Amino acid sequence: MTIILTLAAMFALLLIRVPVAFALGGLGLGMLIIGGFSPLMAPQAILSTLDGFILLSVPLFLLMSNILLRAGVGNDLFAAVSAWVGHWPGGLAVATILSCGVFAAISGSSVATAATIGTVAIPEMVQRGYNKRFVYGLMAAGGTLGILIPPSIPMIIYGFVTEESVIALFLAGVGPGIALLLLFIVYSMIYARFGGQEREPKRGWDERKRATLKALPAVLLAVLIISGIYSGAFTPTEAAAIGFAAALLITAAMRVLTWKALKLAIFDTMATTVAIILIIAGAKVFGKAITLYRIPQDISMMISQGIDTELGFILVVTVVLLIMGLVFEALSMVLIMTPVLLPAALALGFDPIWFGVYMVIMVECALITPPVGLNLYVIQSVAKTRLGEVARGVLPFLLLMFLTAAILYVWHDLALYIPFKM
Repeated sequence: MTIILTLAAMFALLLIRVPVAFALGGLGLGMLIIGGFSPLMAPQAILSTLDGFILLSVPLFLLMSNILLRAGVGNDLFAAVSAWVGHWPGGLAVATILSCGVFAAISGSSVATAATIGTVAIPEMVQRGYNKRFVYGLMAAGGTLGILIPPSIPMIIYGFVTEESVIALFLAGVGPGIALLLLFIVYSMIYARFGGQEREPKRGWDERKRATLKALPAVLLAVLIISGIYSGAFTPTEAAAIGFAAALLITAAMRVLTWKALKLAIFDTMATTVAIILIIAGAKVFGKAITLYRIPQDISMMISQGIDTELGFILVVTVVLLIMGLVFEALSMVLIMTPVLLPAALALGFDPIWFGVYMVIMVECALITPPVGLNLYVIQSVAKTRLGEVARGVLPFLLLMFLTAAILYVWHDLALYIPFKM
């Protein structure tokens, strides 16, 4: 009964448009007071959360990606990739996906990836005669690579909540991230082949060389961050700081970052960071309350007693996360559902690193499902179109994400081979 009342209260607050952070924090505080617990637990929970060293990487990764976005690095990156693969079937679509993959390896943010590459790719593809719905869906889905291909902000949050190794989570995201990227590429090439899409002319070596040299600093920045993290040279937080400093130096040296653009990047980062911190604080208070009420333990017991197979549990997790994705954005889902679902997952023998990657794929799906799919709104804003057009365009890509999740379930080593067997 307590579980039902808690969920009803949460959805009621969201339906009357209370911001997620305040809905979670307010409901958690109310539950503490009603349950006879000290309300001082709320500020104590918040303070114990916000002093985490790993959380410093979030604003730094966001600042780095916003600087690259404002400096127009996405233009150079897209132009370079297009010069090499533009003559393939669906070449511009392939270039868009590859550009999303590279930028994802720099930023760790789905929204930043969609906004940066979408600003360049959408007008280019529409001008070349690509179907608009396909373009919008491709761009919204391609942006989700930003939270699967490491570094990934949701993985950082998952690692923070579960106290699992963030580096192991990053490594585990490589295999599924590449698999999803390849599925997007194959689908785009098939779509272009049977859709009668004309190929772009093959670029000359001189043009390829010029475009590559112009985009080389961004690629080297991605290599610096990834190799530094995986070699153990620096932690994810240190990688974010180094990436931010390198992005600042690169854009300043190339004279593509103005003071106005830097100011806008800082303010955008500040606004997003405050929103994330507020959600984390609210979720922490809510998490403290439901733990004292033993709600996660009760849910875990219900699942364990009612479902005794791994497949049954994964299907329940998938349905729950998809339903939650209709009203919650990515970080809220990770913060709320991880303490609830992880105990049952561990009881059934799932590896916590594997489960984290599976959750991130489901969170990716939430990013492109209405009404709260943030990537849909980003692409709607960039393309200046109706939300329905974007939502209809993402359906084939959503199915490919489900296929990736299915492959990951059947073949656990898609995620676990790199961090534990290489």
